[in-house]
Amino acid sequence: MTETYEVAVVGGGAAGLSAALVLGRARRRTLVVDAGEPRNAPAGHMHGYLSRDGMPPAEFLASGREEIARYGVALVRDRAVDAVRGADGEFDMTLAGGASVHARRLLIATGLRDELPAVPGVAERFGRDVLHCPYCHGWEVRDRAFGVLASTPMSVHQALMVSQWSEDVTLFLHTVAEEELSDQDLRRLAAAGVAVVPGEVAGLVVDGDRLTGVRLADGTAHERAVLFVAPRAVPRTGLLERLGAELRETPFGAYAVVDETGLTTVPGVWAAGNATGFAEQVVNSASRGYRAGAAINGELLMTDLDAASGV
Repeated sequence: MTETYEVAVVGGGAAGLSAALVLGRARRRTLVVDAGEPRNAPAGHMHGYLSRDGMPPAEFLASGREEIARYGVALVRDRAVDAVRGADGEFDMTLAGGASVHARRLLIATGLRDELPAVPGVAERFGRDVLHCPYCHGWEVRDRAFGVLASTPMSVHQALMVSQWSEDVTLFLHTVAEEELSDQDLRRLAAAGVAVVPGEVAGLVVDGDRLTGVRLADGTAHERAVLFVAPRAVPRTGLLERLGAELRETPFGAYAVVDETGLTTVPGVWAAGNATGFAEQVVNSASRGYRAGAAINGELLMTDLDAASGV
């Protein structure tokens, strides 16, 4: 059996749920396909979202699911593994569980996953005292002893940013050679009071359930209470690629090329949230999802009116 919808939203995070809410309120028969892999799952709380600051991500998503259900939006816990655009401009999608879905329009909000540096202890403590975003977590760890684990010369920027939240910041060069830092990098680090420590990081020092330091390969340890890292972003673009959407290469991965409404280069396919960029926070993703949902509804309306009037 193939279920038919006006819009299928792939991704049940902030972007996908926001679009679904708009579409449900517009009386569109809408399906959300949620694989249950939110990027911010390791975080205990989300921040910077006006009126939702400090809310646990899981609570935020649960609230969103309840809201879309009020408007008749269907949600299935599954993964979309393939999608094909037919000659009529509509789409047939296959789910991992074996179900088939037909939809007039698609919104891809599959986001990305963070690939953490391969340092023992980092993955286990990620979202607690191993962090990546000062805007998300800086206030909560302010004035503690920060470490920044360099993975590329761009980690200098992260060290400079987090110095706004602590005067005690150490940049561990790890796999970055000292000569890779520019003169401007060194001047800015000195001006910010950031200490620079060469040498590869071998692991973390943990006391009970608390980060207390960073241990180098030579055996020396540096007391630190918080470690900032820069995960490698891995966009979930498989479905977009199968549909033939154009992607743009960035230093943080390849993302869908979209217009101001989120429309991709494939007619009838929109994208929102971290499917369109690395830096989209929850509040940005929700906004982009809202805009895409409204655009999809408007496009369907005009398409149907043109068909009815014989245009």
